[in-house]
Amino acid sequence: MKKILQGNEAIARGAWEAGVTVACAYPGTPSSEILPELAQYKEITAQWSPNEKVAVEVASGAAFTGARAIACMKHVGMNVAADPFMTLAYTGTKGGFVIMVADDPNVHSSQNEQDSRNWARFAKVPMLEPGDAQECKDFTKIAFEISERFDTPVLLRGATRVSHSDSLVELEERQAAPIALGLDKKESSKYVMVPVWVRQRRIAIEERMKKLEKYADEFPYNIMEINDTKTGVITSGASYMYMKEVFPNYSYLKLGMVWPLPKKLIAKFFKKVEKIIVVEELDPFLETEVKALGYKIFHGKDRFPNMFELSPELVEKSLKGKSYKAPKIRVKTEDIPKRPPNLCPGCSHRALFYSLKKLGTFVFGDIGCYALASGPPLSAIHTTICMGAGIGGAYGAGKAIGKEGLGKMCAVLGDSTFLHGGIGPVMDTVYNKGYATTIILDNRITGMTGLQEHPGTGYTLKGEEANMIDYEQLVRALGVKNIRKVDPYNVKETMDTIKEELNRDEASVIITHNGPCMLHRREKRKFQFPYYTVDTDKCRGCKSCLDIGCPAISWIEQEGTTVDGKNRKGYVSINRLQCPGCGLCAQICKFDAIIPGQE
Repeated sequence: MKKILQGNEAIARGAWEAGVTVACAYPGTPSSEILPELAQYKEITAQWSPNEKVAVEVASGAAFTGARAIACMKHVGMNVAADPFMTLAYTGTKGGFVIMVADDPNVHSSQNEQDSRNWARFAKVPMLEPGDAQECKDFTKIAFEISERFDTPVLLRGATRVSHSDSLVELEERQAAPIALGLDKKESSKYVMVPVWVRQRRIAIEERMKKLEKYADEFPYNIMEINDTKTGVITSGASYMYMKEVFPNYSYLKLGMVWPLPKKLIAKFFKKVEKIIVVEELDPFLETEVKALGYKIFHGKDRFPNMFELSPELVEKSLKGKSYKAPKIRVKTEDIPKRPPNLCPGCSHRALFYSLKKLGTFVFGDIGCYALASGPPLSAIHTTICMGAGIGGAYGAGKAIGKEGLGKMCAVLGDSTFLHGGIGPVMDTVYNKGYATTIILDNRITGMTGLQEHPGTGYTLKGEEANMIDYEQLVRALGVKNIRKVDPYNVKETMDTIKEELNRDEASVIITHNGPCMLHRREKRKFQFPYYTVDTDKCRGCKSCLDIGCPAISWIEQEGTTVDGKNRKGYVSINRLQCPGCGLCAQICKFDAIIPGQE
């Protein structure tokens, strides 16, 4: 049977067909859809983990028993998971163990742009790179076979365009795991990585790499296509799709296994074509390795950029200097309304960051949808590095500036981000006598990546009720004595509380409550009024309410009108269908022009 699947759906399907029993992840675009898909299969225990490191550790434990397991993450999550991953490359695994890492070329939703192929070379483990949904499913299945055959974790590299594109996929039945489950105490020398046994496993890694290099030449998805022998292209993944669309007559060596490289196959390809072009997104990974083998390439990164995404338009322009003629579409790009990223109407984060802006606070931010507060008109976040870094940054800045910094800066992060990477730096701040104030935005969900559960929501990935973290008790256990809770929709209370805590000479934590995500499927904040409207006879056109950037509020130009004898250039209007009734704008208006609406 065939079915159209998204790349991430196909990865989940491949894992199920391969007999996976344990799947773990921390949500991160473009990988977020994989785990919810896996959770639908009753044979699989699927869970959101607090972070990627924990996800890899849990999945590896399952693989040590002989079960097949997968851990999924985006490229920056691989940085977090690197600690166990680098050692798991030494221990190997009994059951098949696959780590799916999704890169984000062109930085659609990330804080940096990385090429995860470098992890494969760094750790000396194999990596597969699919180019469409069918290959996503097939490569996932074969990755488990490679893992068990060569006693190694296997990296499966995705990318935004592959993860989120759809194509036809041939579906197959689930297969039983080939290895009997069980733990063996006699295998301690393989899994206990103390120096004496590490040295033995270090030798085993090099022996494994030799076997993998031989296997790479036999790998059925390293495909040579000989057409016009004047030009040959070495490529992989989505880059192959772009090149094939524009230059269908070229010869191709399409690599499904991008590490280790098939040296004999590459040598054979060089003999069959006159000149070789290496086409790849991001780093010159393949190009560097091909050159290291002693081959001369005709074009590589001298023509193709080493940043952002490739596309049919870009590859043609890079090689021919021509403009790619895309298929005609009815809607022109310039006709599509511009929609800059913005917090949802009524979002509790907007109210909090408005308060911080008015207080003139320097905000060490973090990863989450609240990072949108960095843009105008709020412009209220001033650093965003990685999960949890805002707390460490605020603490470090305080150490550098000293008591002169009191009242001037704080750290802000979401509930899921706090559990992911914020506990350690809060502990550090208290232990080393810092005075940074941390604000935890508890909106009861992982918002940015699509409303995923976490240990603070009270539910598991599969919808089962679970323990819910009490943030007040947690930070108190870390040693924080000064803990406050605020309703972010109450601007005066929030600003007064923040002012008090910023001026403390010891660590403090502020927790927002009563501010669940406006898109939350379980919890909804019930506001006093269903919506707000504008009394145009009172609106002076001062535009103060536009400072919060709420999508429900718009400006209406109207020259020549007066209010209380004063000229105005227009007035504000509130879209009733978008307004949830949070009342933030009404608190800001100095002229009582924003009033409750009536049902």
